[in-house]
Amino acid sequence: METYGKILLIAIPAFLLLVLFEMGYSWRKEKKTMRTNDTISSLLSGVTNITKDVLGLSIIIYSYSWMVQHWALLHIKASWLTYAIAFIVLDFSGYCVHRIQHQFNFFWNGHLVHHSSEEFNLACALRQSISGFANIFVIFLLPAALLGVPEKVIAVVTPLHLFAQFWYHTTFIRKMGWLEAVIVTPSLHRVHHAINPEYLDKNYSQIFIFWDKWLGTYQAEIPEKPPVYGITRPVQTWNPVKINFQHVGLLIKDAWRTRSWKDRCRIWLMPTGWRPADVREKFPVRKIENVYQFEKYNPLLSTPAKVWLWIQLTILLFFICFLFGNIAAIGSPGIFYYGLFIFLFVYALAELMDGNRFTWIWEGLKALCGGWIIYAGGDWFTLKTFTPFGWAIVLGYLIISLIVTSIFSANTKAAL
Repeated sequence: METYGKILLIAIPAFLLLVLFEMGYSWRKEKKTMRTNDTISSLLSGVTNITKDVLGLSIIIYSYSWMVQHWALLHIKASWLTYAIAFIVLDFSGYCVHRIQHQFNFFWNGHLVHHSSEEFNLACALRQSISGFANIFVIFLLPAALLGVPEKVIAVVTPLHLFAQFWYHTTFIRKMGWLEAVIVTPSLHRVHHAINPEYLDKNYSQIFIFWDKWLGTYQAEIPEKPPVYGITRPVQTWNPVKINFQHVGLLIKDAWRTRSWKDRCRIWLMPTGWRPADVREKFPVRKIENVYQFEKYNPLLSTPAKVWLWIQLTILLFFICFLFGNIAAIGSPGIFYYGLFIFLFVYALAELMDGNRFTWIWEGLKALCGGWIIYAGGDWFTLKTFTPFGWAIVLGYLIISLIVTSIFSANTKAAL
């Protein structure tokens, strides 16, 4: 956790700067501002995901080291060739998992958050799931395990492979010539995120596009068919926590409501979007029929609200960086109290963007959680080692945040 946290201390500012650069470029080139609520929602989703990962709130089904120890047919030493093989195996594993996530009801729940944005930009790349507590990805590393690829090689290659998927979430890079036949480019990934009938369930590859070409899921971007982004059942919220559990919530309801025991059992592994016939008729769910004519989710934001949201996001990132930089010193169970505080912070901020009149309740819970941490520990964790009155600064922020957010919450129709 500590090593991963230190990596994120470098990655988070870098990703944020690139997101802000793209926003500035969008305004300068097209005189168009990227939507504040959509961008911040994407960033909040990234915050919840990496916090979950750093806290270790995942279940690994068979560790990679266990598979190497028990199943390896060979034992390869770490070399440049080993790293290359590991990268290719990892990429094929990613293709397999990605395809499963799109094609089966239950696994779609752990991925739809990434597609939930109705925009396509660098911030969208940070929309990652917190609901995938059971990690099946390692199962698809079996080829590497059988070859005896060392665990340390996978540990190095995995974050590199993940971060390499960030750059192609943009509309500003057009087609890239011969590279279109080799790697996933922005054009090819725009196809993957599109809900146009021609583009649905295409281009699952993460780095090398030839997996799609070989396995029949390839689709080039068609000039006369501009991609329309999102999912066919719009989430209608900016709250990443709600988005993460929206689909599985519908599956549970459908399994409960249907009269067919067969449907109750098979609904989980049926194709994504499948619902029992009796439930579909009695409890219809909104679905986009014409991708070129639908209204995007966009609650209005006043200028003061936008400014407050960006201030809150900046402060949230300071809290996150402090956690990641001091994981060892904070220790357990402190990091889990910190995680609860981050969860409440994200939830309250997202509810404010949705225009929820009861946002003040979540903001109050956030203030109570933060206040209790300060009272119980006499400090904001280890902040005294940096500044003796750091706890007072945090407490002051919690009070101000509660007051300002409550004002917006009380006047939500006028302010949001």
